[in-house]
Amino acid sequence: MTEDENLIPKPKTPPVNRDLLLVISLVIGLLIWHMLASLLDLPAFILPGPILVWQRFKVSLLQGQLLYHTSVTLVEVLAGLSLGGIAATILGYLLSKSPAFEKMISPYLVASQSLPIVAIAPLLIIWFGPGTFSKILICSLTVFFPVLINTVVGLREVPQDLRDLMRSLRAGWAQTFWKLEVPAALPIFLGGLRVGATLSVIGAVVGELVGADRGLGFLINVGRGQYDTALVFVAILTLMLMAICLYGLVLLIETRLLSWQSWRQKSG
Repeated sequence: MTEDENLIPKPKTPPVNRDLLLVISLVIGLLIWHMLASLLDLPAFILPGPILVWQRFKVSLLQGQLLYHTSVTLVEVLAGLSLGGIAATILGYLLSKSPAFEKMISPYLVASQSLPIVAIAPLLIIWFGPGTFSKILICSLTVFFPVLINTVVGLREVPQDLRDLMRSLRAGWAQTFWKLEVPAALPIFLGGLRVGATLSVIGAVVGELVGADRGLGFLINVGRGQYDTALVFVAILTLMLMAICLYGLVLLIETRLLSWQSWRQKSG
């Protein structure tokens, strides 16, 4: 290739509009759903079409039924996410500082994760009742393990030379924690929190499906018992939207807290 050819500017590819791609993907998904419901000609209690689900959504929304049950599940999810996240962060910090403590408690942690939450949920509801607290507890247990693991990994990934530097500067525990460990472990910790945010919805719904008189899981049980499959679809889609919003909220927090990383990449 000659120097003249190198001087010729190459045409720039236009940036991809991600929002447009998302809209196109949703439209294609709705069209496929509508075509399946129409071509298979199945009864509405087996596979309702998107139009029927939309009509059922409007009815539930106008009656206040959907808003009430969604608010109940959202409170359980947020409380469980907060409780599980805080407990996992504290325990993760202690485990990262004490290998002996980790060896002592790790069998119990691994054993607790080997059991599906569906098997534990009935016991928790028997012990703590069918109220909101048992759902929050189930939700927090679902969130606990991924946040715990990411906390331990994030703290242990802090470079040793930086720890030595802080020690040489005679930094105290609080200074080392806030100035070094928190910024260094934050990207991995927030990755675990993103996973926990989506799992928190699953935990709350599992508890409601096992035993509850309110919430989106209860709404699914009502729709299933009445063969109102459109209502089941409405509750499931609402849960999906809730999980997406929580994931996006954690992603937004991550973008704000880790803005220094993008600045460093640009300056580098």
